[in-house]
Amino acid sequence: MNKLITNTAAFFTSFKKDERGVTAIEYGLIGVAMATLLAVVFSVESFEGNSLLETLEHAYNSIRDAIAVVSPATES
Repeated sequence: MNKLITNTAAFFTSFKKDERGVTAIEYGLIGVAMATLLAVVFSVESFEGNSLLETLEHAYNSIRDAIAVVSPATES
C-alpha cells in the first residue's frame, strides 16, 4: 500500500511539472486571437463607409479594368 501511495505521489508531482502541453495551448490562444482580429479588420467599416475587403475588391477591379483597356483580350 505504501508503494502505491509513493508511486501515485511521484506521478502527480511529475504531472504537475510537465509543461509540454502549455505551449500548444498558448499557440492555440494566439491563433484564435489573430483570427478574431483579422475577422474584425476585414469586416468593420472604415470612416469612408467601406470595409477593408470592399476597398481591396475595388482596387482589384480598377487594376483589372486598366489592364483590359491597355491590352484588350484577343479573340480566337
